[in-house]
Amino acid sequence: MTAYKPEVTHHGLLDLQVCVPDYWTDAQALLFAELEAPCGTSMGWQIRKQGDKLLAGQNERVQCQSRDGFVHIMLDA
Repeated sequence: MTAYKPEVTHHGLLDLQVCVPDYWTDAQALLFAELEAPCGTSMGWQIRKQGDKLLAGQNERVQCQSRDGFVHIMLDA
Protein backbone atom coordinates (compact mmCIF):
# COMPACT_ATOMS: atom_id res chain seq x y z
CA MET A 1 0.00 0.00 0.00
CA THR A 2 1.32 3.41 -0.98
CA ALA A 3 1.03 6.19 1.58
CA TYR A 4 0.26 9.34 -0.32
CA LYS A 5 1.03 12.78 1.05
CA PRO A 6 -0.83 16.01 0.27
CA GLU A 7 0.83 18.14 -2.38
CA VAL A 8 0.61 21.38 -4.30
CA THR A 9 -0.28 20.49 -7.89
CA HIS A 10 -0.42 24.00 -9.38
CA HIS A 11 1.05 27.28 -8.17
CA GLY A 12 0.14 30.41 -10.07
CA LEU A 13 0.71 34.04 -9.18
CA LEU A 14 -2.77 34.43 -7.67
CA ASP A 15 -4.04 30.86 -7.49
CA LEU A 16 -3.04 27.51 -6.09
CA GLN A 17 -4.29 23.96 -6.42
CA VAL A 18 -3.73 21.38 -3.72
CA CYS A 19 -4.31 17.64 -3.73
CA VAL A 20 -5.31 16.61 -0.21
CA PRO A 21 -7.08 13.70 1.51
CA ASP A 22 -10.81 13.87 0.88
CA TYR A 23 -11.59 13.78 4.60
CA TRP A 24 -9.59 16.97 5.33
CA THR A 25 -11.58 20.00 6.38
CA ASP A 26 -11.31 23.33 4.58
CA ALA A 27 -9.23 24.59 7.51
CA GLN A 28 -6.75 21.72 7.13
CA ALA A 29 -6.43 22.33 3.38
CA LEU A 30 -5.86 26.06 3.95
CA LEU A 31 -3.25 25.43 6.63
CA PHE A 32 -1.41 23.01 4.34
CA ALA A 33 -1.49 25.54 1.48
CA GLU A 34 -0.10 28.32 3.68
CA LEU A 35 2.69 26.08 4.99
CA GLU A 36 3.69 24.76 1.57
CA ALA A 37 3.24 27.94 -0.47
CA PRO A 38 2.59 31.02 1.68
CA CYS A 39 0.16 33.35 -0.05
CA GLY A 40 1.76 36.60 1.07
CA THR A 41 -1.49 38.57 1.22
CA SER A 42 -3.24 39.74 4.37
CA MET A 43 -6.21 37.44 3.70
CA GLY A 44 -4.12 34.39 2.76
CA TRP A 45 -5.43 31.68 0.48
CA GLN A 46 -9.20 31.38 0.09
CA ILE A 47 -10.97 28.29 -1.25
CA ARG A 48 -13.01 28.79 -4.40
CA LYS A 49 -16.59 28.12 -3.40
CA GLN A 50 -19.53 26.72 -5.32
CA GLY A 51 -21.01 29.42 -7.53
CA ASP A 52 -17.66 31.14 -8.17
CA LYS A 53 -17.43 31.66 -11.93
CA LEU A 54 -13.78 30.59 -11.87
CA LEU A 55 -14.89 27.05 -10.98
CA ALA A 56 -16.76 26.95 -14.31
CA GLY A 57 -19.46 24.69 -12.89
CA GLN A 58 -17.03 22.27 -11.24
CA ASN A 59 -17.34 21.17 -7.62
CA GLU A 60 -15.20 22.77 -4.93
CA ARG A 61 -13.54 19.40 -4.40
CA VAL A 62 -12.73 17.28 -7.45
CA GLN A 63 -11.68 13.65 -7.08
CA CYS A 64 -8.02 13.17 -7.98
CA GLN A 65 -7.74 10.94 -11.06
CA SER A 66 -4.52 9.27 -9.95
CA ARG A 67 -4.91 8.96 -6.17
CA ASP A 68 -7.90 7.33 -4.51
CA GLY A 69 -9.16 9.19 -1.46
CA PHE A 70 -7.66 12.53 -2.55
CA VAL A 71 -9.33 15.63 -3.95
CA HIS A 72 -8.13 18.74 -5.76
CA ILE A 73 -9.08 22.10 -4.29
CA MET A 74 -8.50 25.46 -5.99
CA LEU A 75 -7.53 28.47 -3.89
CA ASP A 76 -7.21 32.15 -4.72
CA ALA A 77 -5.12 34.93 -3.19
